[in-house]
This record gives sequence, structure tokens and C-alpha cells, in this order.
Amino acid sequence: MKKFLKAVFVGIVLLVLADVAAAFYFLHVALAKTTCVEDEYDVWQREKQRVPFAAAWLDSIRDNNCLQDLLQQNAQGRTLHAYWLCAPKPTKRTAILLHGYRNQALNMLHIAYMYSQFGFNVLMPDFFGHGLSEGTHVRMGWRDRNDVIMWAHVADSLLQGAEITVHGISMGAATTMMVAGENSQGIVAYVEDCGYTSVWDEFESEFRKRYGLPSFPLLHTSSALCFLLDGWTFGRASALEAVKRSRAPMLFIHGDADDFVPTWMATPLYNAKSGMRELWLSPGVGHAASYDKFPAEYTSCVRNFLQKAYNSSLSE
Repeated sequence: MKKFLKAVFVGIVLLVLADVAAAFYFLHVALAKTTCVEDEYDVWQREKQRVPFAAAWLDSIRDNNCLQDLLQQNAQGRTLHAYWLCAPKPTKRTAILLHGYRNQALNMLHIAYMYSQFGFNVLMPDFFGHGLSEGTHVRMGWRDRNDVIMWAHVADSLLQGAEITVHGISMGAATTMMVAGENSQGIVAYVEDCGYTSVWDEFESEFRKRYGLPSFPLLHTSSALCFLLDGWTFGRASALEAVKRSRAPMLFIHGDADDFVPTWMATPLYNAKSGMRELWLSPGVGHAASYDKFPAEYTSCVRNFLQKAYNSSLSE
């Protein structure tokens, strides 16, 4: 009997150790900083291929050094980087554009083109652990929301009173909604494009689809380790709960064929929002490709929404 109990105990200990080791591995795979920052020229060229109708504009802002580098220390003392692009004419209207998972600020140039046509200034931050910003890991938007609010204050000080729209794609969209839950002064509207309901829901979906694994126990252990290492859990990092608290107008965009951040997530997010809200499900579109597939419709949808949010017309 003693040998049996000892064997059971050893088996349980080994299972726990294996679970913890697997959780550490998962955190490394999912949240470690990418070791290779894509060359700026390569990103620029790919953005030109992505939006050939904006190629002349992209060449112009590059050739004339229109993108200004901004550096700012966040609350943890890490130096973060962003690009600032002035509007064609002086204005206080500013778009803060938030990139996706393991991308960088320049990957939002196609959206910057759209806002430039609207007559907005544009601020494009590199998230912590991305692009030219310091940081050792990905934070999936939860702690990044405070950095975005910091950048909003930077824009406000540059313009002595900015009127801000925050627009994010994928992880940047989840971050956008998390920022919205803080109800920061000076932010007029939010546009979220294919953001997840929570980090827990996104990772659980990936566990099921990509690996055929249940969430228990590995996701629970990974979340607990994330809390020990970085101070947040996957469940706490909830865009859905933040949307419930948000007051400013919000536009929800999602491809109806998205299987990376599943399309179903758009529905509870939209339903959770009180006040002014709009939803566009782009037909037949996968993850983060709504603008690529339907640039005119996307632009029109965002313009019409912002004209209501700002209660005035935008540049054509």
C-alpha cells in the first residue's frame, strides 16, 4: 500500500512539473519578444504593395522625412518609440494607430494614409517589446493600454489639446478596447478591427484549433505564471469587460471569415457597448484583412462613423 501511495505521489509530482515546464514553454512561444525587427525599407515596400493607390503618398512622406521619431519613458522606466506624422493642414484631430501581434508601428502605414486623407495628425507607437521600443516580451494589450494613454498625453501636449481617435488592428484592436475602458479625457472615438474578447478566450481558441488541447490545466498554469512574472492574468486582460465601462463612441470591424480571432467575438463585444456603437462585418474576409480587401468600403465606414463621433465632416 505504501509503495502504491508513493508511486501515486511521484506520478502527481511529475505531472505537475511537466505542466509547469509546458506552461513556461508556452509563455516563451506566445509572449517572448521577436528577436528580429523587420527592416524599415522592407516594411515600407510591402505597405506600397499592400496599398498601391497610396504608393505616391508613401514615397512622399519617406523622401521628405515626414515621420518624426518620438521617444518617451513609460511608468516602468522603459523607453518607448513612436512615429509622429503631421496632418496636411494644422488640426487638433489625431489618430493613434495600434499595430498587431509581433508587428511594428510601420505596419499601420496603410491606415495612416486613410487618416491623412481625413486631415488627421497620426501617431503610431511601437508597443513594448516591439519595433524600436524597449521591452523583453509581448503584453497582449493589457499593460500596453497604459502606454497608449501616455502617448495620448504626448499628443495632447504637442497640440495643446488633441481630439483623439484610437484605431487598432488585431492585438492593437484589443488594446484599443482596453484603453476605452479607462475613459481617458481627450479621446473622442475608438475603432477596433478584429480584436479579441480577452487574452484567455484568444489563447483558449488557439489551444483548441491549432493544438487540439483543452484549456485545463496548461492554460490555467500559464496564466498563473504570467501573473507571477508580469503581474497580469489572461482572464484579467479582458477587452470585453473594458468595453462595458467605455463611454466614447466605438466602431467594431471584423472579417466574417476570421478564424484566428474568431468572428463570433465581435458579437459579445458589440452587445457589451452602451452608447454610440457601430458594427461592420466585412464579407468573406479573414483576419486583419478588411482594409486590404475593401479599402473604399472600409474608408467610407470609418469616415461616416467619425463624422458622427466628431459631429462634423472630414476631408475627402
